[in-house]
Amino acid sequence: MATLNASSTLSFTFYLTGIPGYEEFHHWISISFCLLYLVGITGNCTILHVIRTDLRLHEPMYYFLVMLSLTDMGMTLHPMITLFRVLWSIFREIQFNHCVVQMFVIHTFSLTESSVLLAMALDRYVAICHPLRYATILTPKLIIKVGIAALLRSAISLIPVMFRLDFFTFCHSHVLSHSYCLHQDIIHLACADTKFNLIYGLVLIILLWGLDALGILVSYAFILHSVLRISSHEGRLKALNTCASHICVVLILYVPMIGSSIVHRFAKHSSPLFHIFMAHIYLMVPPVLNSIIYSVKTKQIRQAVLQLFLRPTISSVGI
Repeated sequence: MATLNASSTLSFTFYLTGIPGYEEFHHWISISFCLLYLVGITGNCTILHVIRTDLRLHEPMYYFLVMLSLTDMGMTLHPMITLFRVLWSIFREIQFNHCVVQMFVIHTFSLTESSVLLAMALDRYVAICHPLRYATILTPKLIIKVGIAALLRSAISLIPVMFRLDFFTFCHSHVLSHSYCLHQDIIHLACADTKFNLIYGLVLIILLWGLDALGILVSYAFILHSVLRISSHEGRLKALNTCASHICVVLILYVPMIGSSIVHRFAKHSSPLFHIFMAHIYLMVPPVLNSIIYSVKTKQIRQAVLQLFLRPTISSVGI
């Protein structure tokens, strides 16, 4: 294949393989992905609806949950469209500029979700350690500023690494071993010096994800210290129970992210299917499980959801 210079890169086309070796099962595999995606979209839309319509949920904790749901849906929408097109053999080619946009969307919302989880940890810290000042500290204006700052921080930090891709040449292959575009997959095809992208990506993970994770740990250290000072056993359990959903969501996001990063950097010679498996977990599992966890573990959300779905039944029985 001829080497591409920077001027022709924008018109360059990649070929997405889907799941190599299992092409005959693509339609069946797409059914499971479709069900997972529908569960995630339905769950997050339900949470957004009940928080918008139930005035009792117009509190900082639930505003941050709105951000989390929007981030989950934003991260999956673009790549899932491409994934279904590939698995259904509708269109397996994707232009370079569309691929870059897809990578930018995935990584921006992924980093934003990490920031939102940090904000939710700080929300729990204020609620438990400074309950009397909760409403005055976490005002709606501050929450909006936090959301905008989280999105801008993620987007701006990715611009250098995405900008560098325009100057890469691709002469080895144009086949991407996934169902959607990932930065790690593209730079392996480049015939240019990719050290900047590799080092910058690692630094970005350490600085952004690492600092967010450190902030979450520090918040929970203060929370635990405050909870242990509560004399009542029931009081301690009640305080910790308000954090249970958040802790589960943090683990669901960070474990696949760390696993995917380790696999791409330190397990390059492992089975390609393992790389694909980790990539799909990283993309699909958090949006699906986050809405389920908050719907099941958070009493106020659970009650609002039950009222939403049981109201038509009760109304029809009354008639």
